[in-house]
Amino acid sequence: MSVSDKVKTVDPATDSELLTLAAIVDEFEGYERPHASRIADLSVETAKHFNFASHDLRSLYRSALVHDLGKLVMNRDYVHEDRLLTDEEKIDLQRHPVIGEQEAAKRGLSRAVQLLVRWHHEWWNGSGYPDGLENEQIPLAARILRVVDTYIALTEIRPYSIPISDSEAKRYLTEWAGIEFDPTVVKVFLSLNKASEPDSDDRNAE
Repeated sequence: MSVSDKVKTVDPATDSELLTLAAIVDEFEGYERPHASRIADLSVETAKHFNFASHDLRSLYRSALVHDLGKLVMNRDYVHEDRLLTDEEKIDLQRHPVIGEQEAAKRGLSRAVQLLVRWHHEWWNGSGYPDGLENEQIPLAARILRVVDTYIALTEIRPYSIPISDSEAKRYLTEWAGIEFDPTVVKVFLSLNKASEPDSDDRNAE
């Protein structure tokens, strides 16, 4: 069954079906263990410290599960290759949040979910994509998603990158706070005990 055929079999009417869709995206991107679901859980834990309403937590959770849906729909071979992307490929890949937004709309997900998918690569200083939003122009939920997505991606095994340790990933977040990331979100995220997987440093030491 092709990637597109797999996706067509998933109806995002429930969170369990979204988890199935998230697993398909994870498999496509080459993650060796659940990726999107970890981002979803940790994003919600972070958002609780900002007193999110229950419906906003739900939107954040669902958007985290499908944040890279656009990559799956684009179905580019370079996603799997063990090399740096060309400039053309980087530009092409930057289309995935918008395509993800469109796919979320087609699947009947809420407008809030659609926009969080669209804006999960916006940077605090305005140099992100696709819309170049900055600071509080970026919804808080999207700022949380940017931090958590980066942390999880840095510490996960992928075909084209070597994972770094928990402490190195946290150092990266700290160094880029105020540039890529909302400094307040970074501070809250780093305060969470669950931000560290107990085996992360052990895994990288093997």
